[in-house]
Amino acid sequence: MKMYTKQKTSLSLQPLKQCVRVTFNYDVHFTRGLFQLDNPLLAQVIAGNGETTPKKVVVVVDGGLLKYQDELLKKLSIYAQGYRDVFTLSSEPIIVSGGETVKNEPRFIDQIHQIINVAGLCRHSYVLAIGGGAVLDMVGYAATTAHRGIRLLRVPTTVLGQNDSGVGVKNGINAFGKKNFLGTFMPPYAVLNDLDFLTTLDDRDWRSGIAEAVKVALIKDADFFDFIMTYADKLANRDMDIMEKLIYRCSQLHLEHIAGSGDPFEMGSSRPLDFGHWAAHKLEHLTNYSLRHGEAVAIGIALDSTYSYLTGLLLQSEWKQVLGTLKKLGFTLYVSELADQLHQPDHPHCVFKGLTEFREHLGGKLTITLLERIGQGMEVNQVDLSLYKDAISMLRDWELSH
Repeated sequence: MKMYTKQKTSLSLQPLKQCVRVTFNYDVHFTRGLFQLDNPLLAQVIAGNGETTPKKVVVVVDGGLLKYQDELLKKLSIYAQGYRDVFTLSSEPIIVSGGETVKNEPRFIDQIHQIINVAGLCRHSYVLAIGGGAVLDMVGYAATTAHRGIRLLRVPTTVLGQNDSGVGVKNGINAFGKKNFLGTFMPPYAVLNDLDFLTTLDDRDWRSGIAEAVKVALIKDADFFDFIMTYADKLANRDMDIMEKLIYRCSQLHLEHIAGSGDPFEMGSSRPLDFGHWAAHKLEHLTNYSLRHGEAVAIGIALDSTYSYLTGLLLQSEWKQVLGTLKKLGFTLYVSELADQLHQPDHPHCVFKGLTEFREHLGGKLTITLLERIGQGMEVNQVDLSLYKDAISMLRDWELSH
């Protein structure tokens, strides 16, 4: 091996060491009727920085939302007119596709950038994103790459958006067949959760976001998992009071982790909040995104919980509680894509390829979270693929018998 030694130079200048500390503050609000004239929350958030001149705002709306909220654009226009001393709409709202497809099409980023440019937005202006988690991810990426960051206001309209993706610091789009290959870490200016949006969700989107609550409960809060397990039937039957409690606690746990983990921008190799996600991200791609993100996460949670049980970490009784709760919530826990090309771990259609992609996303060594017990995750840096194959078989048998 070639050895490298430090070469002498004609200069003896010492390196300049620099440490930059940046503090981000943002609030997650909970309300109803966000765009009603008698609800000043949005205007108050925009005016909260103390700047007196009306701010320019560009609005991006999830097109799928308009099927159920056909008065939304009208309400938004009336609201902006009523608070014109605080902000102005700098263009007609941009309507984009809903769902994961919006993260697969770079043209949406280009469209938003063009309108930001034409409207003359600056870093003291706002991009207001209204929609599901995928739309928020995409709009966040567009906003944070224009002028190196325009203030982003998120209005999540799904359970998953309100309790997970919408309250975090990540933005991104898919590329090269990989989930969130392009992205940024940039906290939003504020998050405004309007619980009224949840009343018009279809059952799949209602259920999908619950998977992220199960995830964070399993790795951080046994009492919260007990709450979900106790009220699984009510959640499946769309009890709004129980869902409101679930969203609030799930958001709280996510924010506590982001603020208190010591690694909010994932500079290391650890991603505990992505428990169950290495398989989920791969399954989304393998199913051509016919699986909702939360549906894929539920399968990933079930798979990693089963593997945790087979390794002796998780008690059988706890394993049964995890899978039983997911089933009671209405999730399917096995899809055929889990078993494709298992004899070729590096095959692009093998779910195990997701382990490589998961590691590549951060770099460093593979680090995934398993369950030591309900409410307590633990990190491992290597896995036994033959045992994971057994876990996949067990999951298939469980699904067939339940």
